[in-house]
Amino acid sequence: MPNSYFQFKQFTIHQDLTAMKVTTDACLFGAWVAKDAAESGRQIKIVLDIGAGTGLLALMFAQKNELASIDAVEVEQQAAIQGRENFESSPWKNRINLVDINIKDLATVHKYDTIFSNPPFYENELQSPDTRKNIAHHSGGLSLDELLAAMALRLEPGGVFYVLLPYKRNNEIASLFKKHALYIQEKILVSQSTKHDPFRIMLKGSNQESAEMRTNQLSICDDQQQYTEGFTELLKDYYLKL
Repeated sequence: MPNSYFQFKQFTIHQDLTAMKVTTDACLFGAWVAKDAAESGRQIKIVLDIGAGTGLLALMFAQKNELASIDAVEVEQQAAIQGRENFESSPWKNRINLVDINIKDLATVHKYDTIFSNPPFYENELQSPDTRKNIAHHSGGLSLDELLAAMALRLEPGGVFYVLLPYKRNNEIASLFKKHALYIQEKILVSQSTKHDPFRIMLKGSNQESAEMRTNQLSICDDQQQYTEGFTELLKDYYLKL
């Protein structure tokens, strides 16, 4: 079973390459979520990471939010094993709890002030023969509708959620979120470069309706294929060479 690791400034991600990978857009999303929460002025205490994988987002969040206690939920067993190992070897092992269970089965003991998720992207599309890849990259185990229901159930009044989605779902997300009384406050359209169309959407919202939604754009690279200032500003505290 091939394995590899990704070295960040303050932690390392070990992973089984046959199941899932650390991607640039996931790193960007994790950095944005962690920074936005840290600078929000809210008290960040009890946090939920749905579909934690091998732990990237939870580790990035813990690095920036020193008072956060994080429950990281992951159903795929190999990813959960490696996520637990990554948490245990990090400086924040006492603040991150990995729960190897389907989010639909997680007992709602308390509400969370912050919930974030990088969910399966490829709902209703052709799947791989590899079951673990399907869980990591498709939504056979958890549809977007079920994810939003789980978030709505567990988010405290006035709490904040963050979700990373493919851009192709842009036209349907408002109605999907509103169905679960979740309201989008900010939408960032992410493109590979300034020459490309958006391919991801980073969303921030709450269960309290807001007056307006902000929409911004962020490119990973400029037209010279160099990281943009916006990307560098978000990732400089994580990447070893940036």
